[in-house]
Amino acid sequence: MSTFSKILIANRGEIACRIIRTAHSMGYKTVAVYSEADKNALHVKMAGETVCIGPADASMSYMNIERIIQASKDTGADALHPGYGFLSENPNFAEACIENGITFIGPDPHAIRVMGNKAAAKRKMIKAGVPCVPGYEGEDQSDRQFIEAARQIGFPVMVKAAQGGGGRGMRLVKKPEKLEKALKAARSEAQNAFGSGELILEKAVIEPRHIEIQIFADTDGNIVHMGERDCSIQRRHQKVIEEAPSPAVSSQLRSEMGDAAVSAAAAIDYFGAGTVEFLLTDEGDFYFLEMNTRLQVEHPVTEFITGFDLVEWQLRIARGEKLPKAQSDIPLAGHAIEARLYTEDPYNNFLPKVGTLVEWIPASGTGIRVDHGLESGLEITPYYDPMIAKIIAYGETREEARERLIVALEETVDQGLITNRLFLIECLQAEAFIQGDVTTAFIDTHFPKEKRHRKNVTQGNWPERNQTLA
Repeated sequence: MSTFSKILIANRGEIACRIIRTAHSMGYKTVAVYSEADKNALHVKMAGETVCIGPADASMSYMNIERIIQASKDTGADALHPGYGFLSENPNFAEACIENGITFIGPDPHAIRVMGNKAAAKRKMIKAGVPCVPGYEGEDQSDRQFIEAARQIGFPVMVKAAQGGGGRGMRLVKKPEKLEKALKAARSEAQNAFGSGELILEKAVIEPRHIEIQIFADTDGNIVHMGERDCSIQRRHQKVIEEAPSPAVSSQLRSEMGDAAVSAAAAIDYFGAGTVEFLLTDEGDFYFLEMNTRLQVEHPVTEFITGFDLVEWQLRIARGEKLPKAQSDIPLAGHAIEARLYTEDPYNNFLPKVGTLVEWIPASGTGIRVDHGLESGLEITPYYDPMIAKIIAYGETREEARERLIVALEETVDQGLITNRLFLIECLQAEAFIQGDVTTAFIDTHFPKEKRHRKNVTQGNWPERNQTLA
């Protein structure tokens, strides 16, 4: 049994605020780290202690292992929660914590390392009997080998970076003559983004749903899943709207995908929170995509339909406890939908935007939750991800959740910034979304670039203050 009393949160913004709230509710002391750009951030004000770890550039602050470990030592923090993003899936970071006697609130470094490489992960999953997309994940990285593999797989194919994610190092190739150029571009992008140009090749699954299964495992080998989340609505391979459960997943399919996710975790002796991601076809076939060895941004929708605090589960597992519930005791009730609020312009190719958040008033009401790290007057800088908040709605039915989320977005005040708030409302009001007929091609199909136009629309109860896209 591992014991700890003070947790350093190696993250920022809404992520750090989310973790601090649960840590405090469980009686833990907290330490926030921050860059010079975040000195006035909400997560800094919420924590019991704070440490500045460097300049605004994430590589010199939030991604700097040495400075974060030193901050833990200086404050006496005996546990560390990496949040999600930044160093959360860096096995070297997990190892550095362990070597310095700090409890890493996450999985074993070996599991992070295996699942952090798509080629190695896929080989493991094939061996474990988890359904995988036909492809090539071998060590021979020559163009000649990829060309031959693509010929055998059949076009179209997806070229993917073996390391990392977020759509970087990824190319859809529809014709053989385009493959060499795509390989060169993907290698370069992957090398720059992840420090590795290693690639894999997969048969392109056209317009699938993106379904992920939330799993938890303890150090005694017990593993459960908490159902699925549908994360199909994306731009540039990054999620925009998520919901649980998926309108396309039956109880039988949920059981099959859940069993596959549990098998994936068992194959690497996993413990902690994890997410196993699948592609789901119209025919009901599903294929392993990747495993994220951390909590996901969209975990609140799972919290709504299960009634569990997933960060609390993480902390309990990290201190050596068994899973709080067995599989048969995990309820799935109602429906939850989450919308990610980004400081970006969806009417100009989703370009990130910066500025001052002149006034921030998050929505509230029955079934509404807003995860954020914002305050009026906060400066939004170009140094970090443009996601600034998550608005989540719960209802007994999907339609009730959808309607509540639309109202919540209308009543959210984010004056001073260009955000995607009105675009999110448009997505939720689209007939395809109402019918639950969504795939990863949803935005390109229903809101292609040439049809996305800024609307002079007033939303919410503060018309004179809420024109964020004017």
